[in-house]
Amino acid sequence: MHFAPDTEDTLDFVVALGNTHPTASRTGTDEIATPAQLTALLDEHTYSGRFDRDERELADVQETRDRLRDIWSLDRDDAALEVNAMLRDANALPYLVRHDHFDWHLHATDPDAPLAERIRVEAALALADVIRSDETGRMRVCDADDCTGLLLDLSRNGSKRFCSVRCGNRMNQLAFRERAAAS
Repeated sequence: MHFAPDTEDTLDFVVALGNTHPTASRTGTDEIATPAQLTALLDEHTYSGRFDRDERELADVQETRDRLRDIWSLDRDDAALEVNAMLRDANALPYLVRHDHFDWHLHATDPDAPLAERIRVEAALALADVIRSDETGRMRVCDADDCTGLLLDLSRNGSKRFCSVRCGNRMNQLAFRERAAAS
């Protein structure tokens, strides 16, 4: 499955943001607990526009992260309602823009809008593509028993089950040990 490049980039960012949550992170801690950690994540994903780099912005982004994590697991109809709400709340008006190394892609808020609002709106635009394509089944939570990591399955056959190789290997080791113990 392939979406437009800006949609895939945004969905990848949503997964990365969602997986900073303590129940999904590699460290088991909130990986955006400080403005500096948030800045590092944004730099890694080449996020543009206004950054306040303060505690208020951090709290708003953490709240947005939790909202997006919730949407990730909703059925298609409920996800559409949430996407519409995020777009409506921001008075989003989509327009095409080209900046930095990115070709034409959609934005729907002013670059000076608060960061959390821009994240919600960009995520909503990407999720709208997923919903319209009837591909919400490719948005999943990791199958590992002890992980709530988000994953986006863009594989041809749609069989990805784990958020990372680490989780897949860990669960395969457990299954192997269980089979060996049963023999």
